[in-house]
Amino acid sequence: MDSGTWTLWNRDLAGILQQADGSDVLARLEAAMGRVVPFDISVAFAYPDGREPILLHDGLKNTATQSALEAYMRGTYLLDPFYLACSNQILPGLYRMAALAPDNYFSSEYYHSPAVHPCISMQTGSLAEEIGFFVPLEAGFMATYSLMRSNGSPPFSEPEFARLAAIEPMVRFILAQQWKYITTVQGAAMRRTWSIQGEAMELAFGRFAADRLTERQRLIVQLILRGHSNHSISLRLGITEGTVKIHRKAIYDRLQISSQSELFNMFINFLISPA
Repeated sequence: MDSGTWTLWNRDLAGILQQADGSDVLARLEAAMGRVVPFDISVAFAYPDGREPILLHDGLKNTATQSALEAYMRGTYLLDPFYLACSNQILPGLYRMAALAPDNYFSSEYYHSPAVHPCISMQTGSLAEEIGFFVPLEAGFMATYSLMRSNGSPPFSEPEFARLAAIEPMVRFILAQQWKYITTVQGAAMRRTWSIQGEAMELAFGRFAADRLTERQRLIVQLILRGHSNHSISLRLGITEGTVKIHRKAIYDRLQISSQSELFNMFINFLISPA
């Protein structure tokens, strides 16, 4: 960063740290990061075990509908690569979504669906890029603070990514401190232990069409919905692409559907329907 940018960041940081227990800390952090590297929208979530995510900061600027946010909180987060990385206890740091997502994720129904993906705008379509800070919290929780550029903006350049990576330790510290403040205010009920195995996610996939699909078929459904191609699935399961295609046809037949889009909609309805 040039000296002027560093000066602005240090000034903003001093103000944030002086009032680290305020309810607007993450909004002020967003503004400070935006002066280091510009971005269009942002959002921060904490991911507890066995329950919906906790929205820590909404910087989506009305690009997401309320129903999309609700759908995400009630279950579609299970298809989010950032959530999956948290459930696998990714190391703290700044990551590009493209480095974590499966090979077919960016052409998946989930990624392009504004109805269930809260970071997609009805007006502008899908994102140019999403990057995220991954932050370990107390009791084994993890949080993400995502920064996004909408279509029409360029992806984050390597120098821009490097500037944000340079401030990552302080972003991590502020988010962790804010979590302590939130849990103190909202009570001990939020202090739960994160499951490394991502039990909530696996149980959801395990229950989906359990009366019609075999365990292997449900595993393939899980990989399809997360954005894996037939090739990627074959590599992960040690089977041929032809066998994956046979499994996919059998899955569609058993569910009485004919497309991946129908499979996606069926799973989303399963996730967000009342238990």
